[in-house]
Amino acid sequence: MIAASLLGAAAGQLVFGCLGDRMGRRGVYGLSLLIMVAGSLACGFSACTTRGCVLGSLAVFRFALGVGIGGDYPLSATIMSEFANRNTRGAFIAGVFSMQGFGILASSMVTVVVCKIFAVGSRAGGGLSDQHTPAGADVAWRVILMLGAVPAALTYYWRMLMPETARYTALVENNVLQAARDMEKILDLPLSQIQEDKPLDDDELPQPTTMDSPEYPSSSTFPLLSTRFLRRHGVELFSCAATWFLLDVAFYSSNLFQSQIYQQYLTLDDSTDVYEEAIKVAGLQALIAISATIPGYYFTVFFIDRVGRRKIQLMGFTLMGFLYLGLGIPYFFWRKHKHAGFIILYGLTFFFANFGPNTTTFIVPAELFPARLRSTCHGISGATGKIGAVVGAVGIQRAWGSSGEYNEGDPDSKLKPMRAALVVLGAVCFLGTVVTYAFTPETMRRSLEENEKERETESDGPAVAL
Repeated sequence: MIAASLLGAAAGQLVFGCLGDRMGRRGVYGLSLLIMVAGSLACGFSACTTRGCVLGSLAVFRFALGVGIGGDYPLSATIMSEFANRNTRGAFIAGVFSMQGFGILASSMVTVVVCKIFAVGSRAGGGLSDQHTPAGADVAWRVILMLGAVPAALTYYWRMLMPETARYTALVENNVLQAARDMEKILDLPLSQIQEDKPLDDDELPQPTTMDSPEYPSSSTFPLLSTRFLRRHGVELFSCAATWFLLDVAFYSSNLFQSQIYQQYLTLDDSTDVYEEAIKVAGLQALIAISATIPGYYFTVFFIDRVGRRKIQLMGFTLMGFLYLGLGIPYFFWRKHKHAGFIILYGLTFFFANFGPNTTTFIVPAELFPARLRSTCHGISGATGKIGAVVGAVGIQRAWGSSGEYNEGDPDSKLKPMRAALVVLGAVCFLGTVVTYAFTPETMRRSLEENEKERETESDGPAVAL
């Protein structure tokens, strides 16, 4: 069931990434949102009440939900990158992505509120089901999932008011006049005053030019799977896809199994019902979100256009690697003593993921590729990441399940699979550091057209400069 939503997200990123380049960013932006809303609502109507039937139908609906969520990735990143100027583009895209942190916090709050309401009803005489759980529990989880559709639905009206991005209109549709009109309307400025950004210092980058300046070529006309594309952008596509894959192996492994990790540090006994357990887990998740997840996003927003994407990604991968080793190598000690240090290190993995590759892997693909292929390449990179998430989630689930096997001759044997999994995640992050160092270029303070022009210039030389 966990893999279903991730596979749906991978499919959504590929499909909507391609559609975003063929039909326009705005044209399919609303469609991905509608699928997201419908999938979220459908999850609450999963058929039957028996375990197998519910999980089977829920997996189908979560796949649909994943398609909508996946479609939002390349479209949101591409739209924001094409509307922003080069001096603040990274902060704008990171700001869009950082709203995930508030979504995580909101999901915890919704869980707490809904469970509190149902718990009051249960104590008032709701009774127990045949499975010795409160009778309303089967409704409570459905309500929690369906409420996820509300904030998504509220944004539909404003999405439909957005014009097509000027870069797509000018460079892909070749309608420079309409692009100019759209920019005049958005910025409330005459065309003569619109330029890529304000001039930098004299000793920095060249003076800005208008977006449709003859200095920059129109969007490249070669197809995606051509030798010309691979020569010019193949290394960048590999870099974006590989780093996103490695990041999601580690990030989703930790993210999707928070409840099992938190339960080690919660006081649960036979008198604890499902509502109380869910409230405690959600409370601890909210604490991690407030103290680590959200701050990590906004550290990136602040530093991304000052330090650069490449350096932040290198730092994030490296520190995540050391943190996972710090969790895994002394894992026997952490489990035996239930030491708070484990939760602190665990929270820091989220901080440096978000102040690191979880945000930069979302930003960089939206900056490197030609306008005609930008959304598609972002979708390919993101879909590869979601395949990594499936690998990580299934792997950590198997490690966790194997941890239940206890050997009397070796009291710590039941902990070895999880310990090994955490050490492997550390190695995966260090591999992400190597790939970033070897292949990921810096895009800070360069216009999208400059990035594309630089790739073309390099490919025409005797060697590709990384």
